[in-house]
Amino acid sequence: MSEAALVPPLVARPTIPVEAPRTGDVIARIRANPKYRELRHKRNSLGWSLSLAMMVVYYGYIALIAFNKPFLSQRIGEGVTTLGVPIGMAVIVFTVIITGYYVRRASREFDALTQEILAEEKA
Repeated sequence: MSEAALVPPLVARPTIPVEAPRTGDVIARIRANPKYRELRHKRNSLGWSLSLAMMVVYYGYIALIAFNKPFLSQRIGEGVTTLGVPIGMAVIVFTVIITGYYVRRASREFDALTQEILAEEKA
């Protein structure tokens, strides 16, 4: 018996036409919306600003490690902790703070703009 005889024939099913908005039209209208341009500009400028701030802090700390070890190796008080430890912890805390700032601003401002854009599109 051949393989063709084992495979059942495909049954043609009737198709139901569905009117859906064309994706290209929706995307073009959203991209043309001035609020969308405002959202992109604000989000991108904030993202790049915070990225630059993080790179300055992080690479500044790495530069201190590479080029000024005596400064970082100064002991704090009578213990064994050096100045490098709290500065390193400050880098981590700075990261958490700017992440929280971005999330807070995105939740308030960017999400509100996004909802306005979507509401205008649905209308």
